[in-house]
Amino acid sequence: MIELAAIFIQVCFPILAVAGIGWALDRGFGFDLRTLVKLNIYLFVPAFILVNLSGSTLGGRTGALVVAFTFCVIASMAAASWAVSRLRGDGRSRRAALQLSTMIYNSGNWGIPLMALAFPGDGPVIQLFVLATMNFAGFSLGVFLASQSGESAADGWRSLLPVLRLPSIYAILLALTFRVWGNPLESVDFVWQPLTWLSEGLVGFALLTLGVQLSQTRPPRLVGRLSWALGIRLLGGPVVAAGLVLLFGFRGELAAILILGAASPTAVNTALLAHEFDADEPFASAAVFYSTLLAAFVVTVLLALLRAGAIPWAVP
Repeated sequence: MIELAAIFIQVCFPILAVAGIGWALDRGFGFDLRTLVKLNIYLFVPAFILVNLSGSTLGGRTGALVVAFTFCVIASMAAASWAVSRLRGDGRSRRAALQLSTMIYNSGNWGIPLMALAFPGDGPVIQLFVLATMNFAGFSLGVFLASQSGESAADGWRSLLPVLRLPSIYAILLALTFRVWGNPLESVDFVWQPLTWLSEGLVGFALLTLGVQLSQTRPPRLVGRLSWALGIRLLGGPVVAAGLVLLFGFRGELAAILILGAASPTAVNTALLAHEFDADEPFASAAVFYSTLLAAFVVTVLLALLRAGAIPWAVP
């Protein structure tokens, strides 16, 4: 019990504290959530991706395997959500909302601070590739699902237009290109310095936005598909990841990092996208709200199990 309390205070509490500040400030001043949403999606996230992915020193082969691993986790969560929705008889909109809430997890403003605290060496670097993959999936497939579940869903090729309007896709492509060339952008101070400032501001700003989102959420009861979303995301994620690390040949700390990251809550971006595209925002916001609160306890227990050697191939 003492070990669990120490892990919670050292790893999870700092994340919840900053989000709590955002919650309290919104209660006092009533922030405009749509403005915060746009600043996250169109400014802070692209800058973070461009700076950190282009300058990463992680080996190409390991990075590629982490990307493939993350896509497999996303696909597994999407398949599980699809199966549950089919059994429940949900329509297209509800099925898309459930998939969105389980397959895209918070690898950025939750995952990176988590890894910096739990695995300060390689954790943030590994998580960066998870974040890039998750952002690519979130701002491509995630945008597609959000736009299709919204009130003005488009058909055919027009349904892809929201994806092409978002800068994160282009930030990923640019970052990978610069990485191959040795990151020449870093030598252009008048461009690199502002990007660095924006990148360093993402975690704090995104956690504050999360707090505002939680403050403005009126979550429904934990029943029906919401409980399924939480179970698939917080419990199914690490279970699937524990099996996939074996398949990919990951061992030790690398495996532990990936398993712990898969227990992250539903990404704030899913609620932001639902807000942006007038999709099922109440459900998306509730999934973010409950999964963020519950993830602190799930992560605490999971990290304690990993450190105790409960998963032999993933001992940090």
